[in-house]
This record gives sequence, structure tokens and C-alpha cells, in this order.
Amino acid sequence: MNNDALNRFSSKDEEIDYLKNENKKLTKINDALIFRVEEGATNDVPYSSFERSVNLTVQVNQKTQELNDALSKLQRLNKSLSQANKAANIFKQRFVEAIESITDGFVLLDQDGNIIFQNSNFERFWKNSELSPIEGSNYNRLKSLGKLKGTILSITADDDQQSSVYHLNNDRWYQLKERKTQEGGVVILFTDITHIKKAESQRFEIAIAEKNALLQSLIDNLSQGVLLINEDDSPEVWNLQFERFCQLSTKTIQEVSQLQDFTAITELSLLTNSNKYVHIQELPNGTVIDVRRHFLADGKSIITLADITEQHQYELSLKESEIWLRTITDNVPAMIAYVNNKKRFVFTNKVYNKWYGQDGSELIGKALEETHLFDDYKQLDVFISRVLSGETVTFESREFNHDGVESYLLKSYVPNISEQGEVVGFFVLINNITERILAAHALQGANLELEERVLLRTLDLKQEVESRKTAQLRLSDAIRSAELANESKSKFLAAVSHDLLQPLNAAKLFAESLFHDFGLTERPILNSIKNSLNDLENLIVTLVDISKLDAGLVNPDKQIFALNSLLENISGDYQKISILHLIDFSFVPTSVYVESDSLLLARILRNYLSNAIRYAKGKKVTLGCRRRGDNIEIQVWDTGDGIAQENLHEIFKEFKRLKGAVHAQHSLGLGLAIVEKMAKVLDHGISVKSELGKGSCFSILLPIKKVDLSMVSNRDQSAILSSQILGAKVWMVDNDLAICDAMRLLMTRWGCEVITAGSYDELSELADLRHDDCDLLLVDYHLDNDQTGIMVAQQINKNRLVAIPTIMISANYKQELREQCKENNIFLLNKPVKPLKLRMIMQQCIRD
Repeated sequence: MNNDALNRFSSKDEEIDYLKNENKKLTKINDALIFRVEEGATNDVPYSSFERSVNLTVQVNQKTQELNDALSKLQRLNKSLSQANKAANIFKQRFVEAIESITDGFVLLDQDGNIIFQNSNFERFWKNSELSPIEGSNYNRLKSLGKLKGTILSITADDDQQSSVYHLNNDRWYQLKERKTQEGGVVILFTDITHIKKAESQRFEIAIAEKNALLQSLIDNLSQGVLLINEDDSPEVWNLQFERFCQLSTKTIQEVSQLQDFTAITELSLLTNSNKYVHIQELPNGTVIDVRRHFLADGKSIITLADITEQHQYELSLKESEIWLRTITDNVPAMIAYVNNKKRFVFTNKVYNKWYGQDGSELIGKALEETHLFDDYKQLDVFISRVLSGETVTFESREFNHDGVESYLLKSYVPNISEQGEVVGFFVLINNITERILAAHALQGANLELEERVLLRTLDLKQEVESRKTAQLRLSDAIRSAELANESKSKFLAAVSHDLLQPLNAAKLFAESLFHDFGLTERPILNSIKNSLNDLENLIVTLVDISKLDAGLVNPDKQIFALNSLLENISGDYQKISILHLIDFSFVPTSVYVESDSLLLARILRNYLSNAIRYAKGKKVTLGCRRRGDNIEIQVWDTGDGIAQENLHEIFKEFKRLKGAVHAQHSLGLGLAIVEKMAKVLDHGISVKSELGKGSCFSILLPIKKVDLSMVSNRDQSAILSSQILGAKVWMVDNDLAICDAMRLLMTRWGCEVITAGSYDELSELADLRHDDCDLLLVDYHLDNDQTGIMVAQQINKNRLVAIPTIMISANYKQELREQCKENNIFLLNKPVKPLKLRMIMQQCIRD
């Protein structure tokens, strides 16, 4: 038996069985040979039998030796196999321990997906489910059951299909990595990545929160108002600018459930009709808002609000300028047009349209060649090409107008070059020079009349030059008129104030005169009427003051006076007012002299005090002064709610009112705006300090003057006098009978003897103007027949030995009238007249 035979067997038992069978065969052969030798009959049989026996013995020994060698080799193989099995068992045990030591779940599948080996972590993976994987069970069926029972919530595979992520119902996350084996099976590792997923989720939430905060900050800092509407037409997100435009608080907007509900709480139209996307709205305060609605693909929409007031005013200004330009060019005796670089009409004046027989709107936007206005466009196109290349072209052309009349035209094409050096179009200026051309032709054929025709033509040219000069003068006048237009509007409002204040003045005087005729039950009604008239007066006077200040009609009359006398007058008035409002009012006197316009300064301080009392809410108001070097700062302190720092710069704007005022509804929000304008006129500095919850301080800074007391103006010495006007004889001249009746009734109540008249002539019929006693003369400025109160006062006083003290009552606020009254020693009192102030002035005039 050779080595090849031994190598055929796969196990030792098979080899042993084979060798036993061979041994049995050899034993049978040996027995047969011995029997044959012993049974032989011939003589040579013993020898031959012996010979065969010897040979067989040799063969048997040889086979036995081979068999022994095979048995020895088999023993060695058995020993090696035992050692290999032992090593394999050790390796298997180490492999199992290694797989169990890893934190990941491990499973080995055959090519059919059946489980061959799994570690305890893999079994723990299915612990919370009703599934118990064992060796031999199918993994794919197990995974399907896990999905069906809800153990596996989701499976996300990577692009390479080599790994995937399982999300389990216990909120655990596992990453699966697969690898093919040589036999076609699969090795799968289950890695717990729950902590990674939670960290990623936390980072994602933080990033989302940061982006949301950044986005909200970005939206809040937009100049536009933004509102996000969801698919149910309900507001979701908005910015601070949206709240400012709508003048709504965050809480109010949060209570809005539908977009259409905004119509009841804001004056802005927010495009509740989904068919309308753009709306431009002008608010009562003059602000122009552009409202746009943008619809998104998911059914939501965004509403944007933009303040386009400046743009809107600019457009109106452009339209007005365009109208003026059209008016000017239409009245210039020349044909004017503008053509863009596409050779299309952009502008034509009236003369141009009349010549070519076209309506201007028919030419605008049309190409030159398409209009068929020109007899030889090809020849004209040569000049157009030159001007579009940047060259100024002037040439003569012979054309027929729409009536068929032949004329000679002098055409000038001037290029319009942009800042980038590109020709964007050209201006067309055409003059009809038919007369000049015909004169030139006639000149060639009439040498005898040459000199005469030259003189005539020279005259024609001079006339043409004069006409052009006249046109230029008209153009200059038109431009000057445009510049004066805005000033005229303000002056008109200032001038019309007389007509507004005249009936108001009469109504106030009648109300005051009737006060003592009413009983205690009717006096509250009369007080309400007086308060309403006072509110109306304040509104009209405020608007008039704004218009006069804007028009530059207010010029300060600065004089040196004792500041304390002015402050005492003002504090006396507001001491009484503060009692009505239950406010503790205090005044700190001063001894300095200042240079200012006492009337304008008093207006500023009265405005400060009115606001302080309005916002103090029953607390404390203080009027006093502080020295600031060579200046003095007059301060008005209140202990009201105060003003936020971010709103301090807005309170001096027109139509701005502070929230929370007791009487804010009676204010236009113009008081501090007038204060600022008056301070600029006086060249005084104003300032405001405030702290929420503690109060505010409004102040004005003016220079201190060190002067001789004898040079101080009499005006600052005026104060509330204690003298009475009982029995005073008063003459009054006013062309308004209602004013006369009201004044007579009022002053009669004060104990005066009053004579009223509509003119000088009427007064002269009622009294002896030269000799009758008269303590005081009251006159209106505007009288009938182009007469003025100054004229009447001069005419009366020129015939008397002693001039009568005169008070001028007028709604005219012009500086010229103030100067005229000052020159004629007349005290000017502006309408509407307050009875208390009138009585004080009458007392002062009678005393002086």
C-alpha cells in the first residue's frame, strides 16, 4: 500500500476499515496456496509448492511490512488530527470570547440569511421585542417581523448599501455594517449610536434656535414691515416695523385670528382680498405706505409694508416739473423733440405736433421711419447717424407741413451723452427759417433792391433775436414762479388765518360775556363750549404758527429785559391751572437779565409747562433757572411717567404725541415742533432729559446780559396789575358787527362805557372825536374801503391834545405790522383774543 492510497481517505476510520479488508484478502490467499501445495500429486509438486510458498512468504512479509508502515503512519495522523482538533477548539473558544467582548452586536449569516453565530449583544438588541433570534433562524424574516411589530421604526440605508441605521421603538439608534464572506454569507455588526444621534439632534436644535433668532433679528431690523400669513389666513410671524406701521402692540396682533380682523384695529389696508397683490395707501398724517402681498408655493403669503412717502412726493414733484416743462416748451416758438438712441420719439412739444399735424401721444414711442413725417428719411438718417455718434449737427431742410405748405427749416441735433460717455439720445430743435431763405433767394434775383432787402433782413433778425430774448425772459419768469409756488402756499395759509380767527374770536367773546347770565346748572355747558373754542383756537394758531415759521415770516424782536418778570407772569397763570389739575406747582425766581424776544420765549415756556402739567398726572411741576457760564438755562421739571431714551428724538417731530397723556386727544402733536422752530428763530438751544418712571426736564438756553437798568425795555416790567378798569370809556372800531357786539357786551360786564363802530366815519357820528373823553381805543387792522386800524388811530389822535392809548387787535402775525404798531406806540394783540389777557392789557394801557 503506497502513500497515494493512504491519501485517498478523508478520515482515520475509513482507512482502518480498508486495511482490515486487505488483511483478510491476504490471509485467504495464503491459506489457499498452502492447501494447494499440500494436496499436490506430482514429484515436482513439493518443490514447486515450496517455491511458491517461499515467494508467497516473501510477498506476505512485504505486504505485512507495508501494512505495519501504514498503521504507523495512521497513528501519526491520528495524533496530528487530535492536536488539530484541540487547536481548532481553542481557536473557536477564543473567537467566541473575542466576539462576546466587543460592545457591538455581532451576527454571522449563511448565504440564505440563516443565523450561524450570534453574540449576546445581538440577542440584547431584540430583548424588548417578542422575537428571540436563535442559531438557524432566518435574519431577513426576523427583520420583517421587527418592522411589522413596531420594534423597528425606520431603516435608513446609505448610498453604498454597505451600512444602514435602525431606529427602534425604545428611542435607540443602531448603525449596521455588513460584509460578505467567501462562502456567500454575511457578517453584520450592530453599533449603538444613540448618544451620537442625540448629540446631533441637540446641535441641530441649537443651530435651528440660533438661526431663528438671527432670522428674527434680521427681520426686526428691516426698514419694511413684514407679516407672514399661513395657509389658514392667520398671522404667524411679524417684525417690529410692522407693529410701528400698524400702530399695534405685540399682544394685540397675537389676538388676531384672521387677516381680515386687521381692518377693525388699524387704518392700513392689508390686502385681505387674495386677488389683489399691490396697494398704495396714503394715511391721514401724510405718510404713504406701499402694501404688497406675495403668495408662496405652500399656500402661505407674506405681506410687506414700505414707507414710500419721500418717493411719492418725489414723483409728484417730477409730475409737477413735467407739467411746467411742458408748459414752457409748448409756448416756445420753436419745434422741440427728443429721440432716444433707438430712433424713437420720447417727447414732442405743441409746436412740433402742430407742424406735422400729429397728436403728441401718437408720436411718443414710434420710430422716426415708421411715422412717415419726413419727405426723404434716408437723407435725414445721415444726420441722425452723426448725432448718435456724439456730433452736434445743424443743417437746413425743405419740407412740407400737413397743410402742404413748403417751408425751410433750420434743424439742430444735439446729442445727450450719459456719465458713462454713451449717447442715449438727442435733442431736436427746429426753427422755421422760410422767411430768411425766401429773402436770400429774392436777394439773388434783385440786385437793385439788395441794400434795402439787407436792411429789412437785418431788422427781421433783430426782431428774431428780441423774440428769443423775450422767450428766455418768459422762461426765467416761469422758473421763478415755480420757485415761489411753495412759499406762496405757506403765505396763503398764514394770510387766511385772519378769516379763520375772526368768527372764532367773536364766538369766544360771546361765550365769555354770557358766563354771568347763566345759572350754576348751565355754567358747565358754557364751560364745555369755552373749552371747545379754546381747543379750536389752539389748533388753528398752531397750524398758522407752523406755516409762518416754515415760510420764514417770523422775525424775532429781541430786547433786553428782566427774566424774572416774565417768569412771574407765566408762573402766576400756571399756578391757577395746576390747582385745577391737582398738581403741586413751584417757581424758583431769578435776578438775571437776558436778551430775547419775550413773546416767543413765553410761547416756548408756556408750551413746556402745558406739556408738564398734562403728563405730570397729579404730581409735581417746577419752573426754575440754572446758570451755565455766561448763559442761563430755564428748566421745566415734572415728575410724570417720563420718556424712553429711544423716543426723545421723536417728540420734536410734527404730529408726534406721547402716549398716556390725559388730554392727548386734544393735541395735534405740533407743540414741541413749534418750540424747536421758534428756538431756531431765536438762536437759542433747547434740550430734554427724561427717565422712565421718574419724570422729564425740558429746557432752553439763552445768554445773560449785564446792562444798565435804565436801558431795560418797558415790556419786561409788565405784570398783572391790580388797577381796575371800572368806568373806563372805550371806543372800538371793527368792521365785523359780531365782534363789536361781543366786545361791547364783554367790556360792559367789566364796567366799561363802550362805543362801537364799523369805521372812522361811523365813530365820528357817535362821538366827538376831538373833545370827548376816551380812556382807550381798540381797533381792528383790516377795515373796509382799504382802511386799516393804524390809519384810524392816527386820524383820531392827530386832532387831540393827548393821544388815546390804542390796542390793535388783528390775526395778522407779520413782522411788518409789529414794527408799524411799535412806531405808532400801539399795543398789538393777536386774535383770537383771550378775555383775561385783554383785560390785563387794557389795565396796563390805562395806567400808562
